[in-house]
Amino acid sequence: MNGLPLFFFTLPLNNHITIGILGGGQLARMSALAAHRLGVSVAILEREKHSPAGQVTAHEFLGSVDDHDVLEKFARACDTVTLENEFIDYHKLEYIESLGKPVFPSSRTIALIQDKLTQKETLAQHGIPIPLFLPVTPATLWKEIAVRLGSPVIMKSRKMGYDGYGNAVVRSQTTFDAAKKKLLSRHSGLMAEEFVPFTMELAVMVARTKKETRVYPVVQTIQKNHICNTVIAPAPIDKTTALRAAHCAVASVEAVNGFGLFGVELFLTQENELLVNEMAPRPHNSGHYTIDACVTSQFENHIRAVLGLPLGSPLMHVPAAVMVNLLGSASPKSRTANYRQSCSNENAHLHIYGKTASRPGRKMGHVTLTGASLPQLLAQAERLQKGIHL
Repeated sequence: MNGLPLFFFTLPLNNHITIGILGGGQLARMSALAAHRLGVSVAILEREKHSPAGQVTAHEFLGSVDDHDVLEKFARACDTVTLENEFIDYHKLEYIESLGKPVFPSSRTIALIQDKLTQKETLAQHGIPIPLFLPVTPATLWKEIAVRLGSPVIMKSRKMGYDGYGNAVVRSQTTFDAAKKKLLSRHSGLMAEEFVPFTMELAVMVARTKKETRVYPVVQTIQKNHICNTVIAPAPIDKTTALRAAHCAVASVEAVNGFGLFGVELFLTQENELLVNEMAPRPHNSGHYTIDACVTSQFENHIRAVLGLPLGSPLMHVPAAVMVNLLGSASPKSRTANYRQSCSNENAHLHIYGKTASRPGRKMGHVTLTGASLPQLLAQAERLQKGIHL
C-alpha cells in the first residue's frame, strides 16, 4: 500500500465543520455527543427515522448506502466521514473519497478488515500472533479442517458477523454441515479457526492519527451468549502482559494502515501467549467504560482522530471501572423505575441508547461503575444489571 495517497483533514479555524457518520446506532449516538461537546456538527445516514443518533442531530439522512443519490447527498453535506460499523461495502467508501471527502478509516483499511479472512491474512503477513485459520470453500471437507486445525473449530462468516452472529462451534461432520447451512445465510464466504482454550479475553482501544498513537488500558471482557456482558478495567493481568497486549493492538492497526479509532480483541492462552482474535475499525463495546473512567473517552478521541486534532489522554482517572451491558428484556419496566435503580448507587453511570423498540438480547444501554475495589464494583454491577429491565 506504499505510495497510495492518504487523506488527512485539518480542522478549519472557523470551526464550521460537519462530520458524517454512516450508521445511526448507539456508537454513532455517543460519537455525536462527543462531537457536539467540541462544537462540531454531525450528519448521519441511517435507514430508519429516530435512530439513537438521529435523536441527537438535526442532520439526519434517511436511506441506504446502496442508494446512490442518498449517499451522494449525504457525502456532499459533510466535510469528512466516519462510520460506526465495518459492514459497509468499501466500494461505497471509495465513492465518497472520489468526491474529495476524506473517510476515516479509509476504504483501503476497511477492505482489509471487513472480510475476516483477509483481516487474518493481513495480520499474519505482518507477523502478528493469531489463531490458526483456513478458508472454507464448497470443496473443503470436514476431515481436512479437523486434521489441520484440530477439533473443535470455530466456523465464521467472513463478513456480517457480530455479537456471535456469524459464528458456530463445529465438532463433527453433522455440526459442520449445520454450521455451513446457518452461516451461508449470512454471507457466501466462510472460514475456520482453531478453537483457542483461552484463560481470559482482553481488549484494547487504539486511537491513531498521522502524528500520534494513543493506547487505552487493556481491559478484560466477559462474554455471555456470545455478547459482551462485562468489561473490567484495567484487566487483572501483570504489567508485562499488558504491554505485550498493547503492542499487539498497535501493530494490528498499523498492519491495516489504520487511522481513526480501533478496538482489538485478544485471547490470553493457558501458555500465557497472546493471540489477536479480531479487530474493529470504530468505537467498541469494550471501550464504553472510558466515558466515565478515562480522561478522554474513546468517542472523543474518535472525533479528534477524524478531525486530525491532537489526541487526548487515554489514562484512567479512577482506580477501577466495571461496565455491564443492559440488554432488552421481555418484561421492561418504566424508565423512571430503571433510573431510580441505577441513580441510587453513587458509583453508577447510566447510559440509555434511546432505541424505540426492545427485544431480548438487544443492546439497549450500559452502566459503568467506578471506584477503588473491583470485587465491590463487580457485585454492584451484577445487582444493577439484574434489576434494570429495558
